[in-house]
Amino acid sequence: MRVKVVFLILAILFSSSIIFAEEFVESAVEKGIIIEAEEPHQEEGLYEGIRVQHLKVKITSGKYKGQVLDIENHLSDNPVYDILPKKGDKVVVMIDEVDGELEAYVTDFQRSNYILYLAIFFILIILLIGKTKGLKAVISLVLTILSIFYILLPQILNGADPMPISILIAVGVTIITILLVSGLNYKSLSAILGTSLGVIIAGFIAYYVGHKAHLTGLSSEEATMLMYIPQNIEFNFKNLLFSGIILGALGAVMDVGMSIASSIDEVHAANPSLSAKELFKSGMNVGKDIMGTMTNTLILAYTGSSIPLLLLFMAYDISLVEIMNLDIIATEAVRSLAGSIGLVLTIPVTAVIGSILTKKQNKRLKGD
Repeated sequence: MRVKVVFLILAILFSSSIIFAEEFVESAVEKGIIIEAEEPHQEEGLYEGIRVQHLKVKITSGKYKGQVLDIENHLSDNPVYDILPKKGDKVVVMIDEVDGELEAYVTDFQRSNYILYLAIFFILIILLIGKTKGLKAVISLVLTILSIFYILLPQILNGADPMPISILIAVGVTIITILLVSGLNYKSLSAILGTSLGVIIAGFIAYYVGHKAHLTGLSSEEATMLMYIPQNIEFNFKNLLFSGIILGALGAVMDVGMSIASSIDEVHAANPSLSAKELFKSGMNVGKDIMGTMTNTLILAYTGSSIPLLLLFMAYDISLVEIMNLDIIATEAVRSLAGSIGLVLTIPVTAVIGSILTKKQNKRLKGD
């Protein structure tokens, strides 16, 4: 009987604490600026190695804008978690309002402003150098970002298969980008067909090899965290990986497809008497010149993001056999190699399509 009474009391206390928390605790994430920052120091009652930095932070956004809060910033000498602001720094502040009292914590530095400045500078450079075509490039970039954030990601979060949606997005982005930059003509059609086929080939190569190599799609922490999101979606993590490979390869493949189609169009404009076979050879020659640098682009992009991991392997003298059979390394290898294969195959595909369509256009114009 006593045990039942104890459990009943605990249950009441637990439920009342939940009600209390839901009723009186209100959290907000706001921006702030440090107006005073003391040097970190050791205080009694804290664990050894934990230091405290007293801050005065003026809140610059939201409900508490204009208020100055006294904040204790705890430091553990771990650079992964420690945030050590100084006077004048802009920070992100978590504010909990508990029964009318405010408790605040500095959670990070403000970085969004600098990213915005860099993005504005990037757009200005494009407009300055590209002028009208630069403006079209910016528009296509905005449409690409919108299609990812408002079509691709919401559809995946709704439980749709990532592979077909990624292919449709890749083809759609290719069509919009190339038509905006180059207009509606045979050159654009060649680039669109060559790019789309190259990206699809890369995706299916990654799909086939990934299944044979037993890739899980769970090699990154972010993918693992998706298993615990509140929407309770059962993701196909393998297809999520392959859709990422398709989108990751799209930019470089599109660049190659447009370059080959443009070179064939320029060669034909300079010498309309060239046959389709000769135009194909010209496109292939250009493709061979850019092939090495563009494949390096993909390989170096993926390798660059893995430098800390590669340094760990080297520091602990892990064998090559063990490294190459790790899921995370095999995933990156398939990602970079499949994308590079799709990029290389885009060259002959676009050259064939471009040479045929260019001669067809020439015959049509002569017929008119």
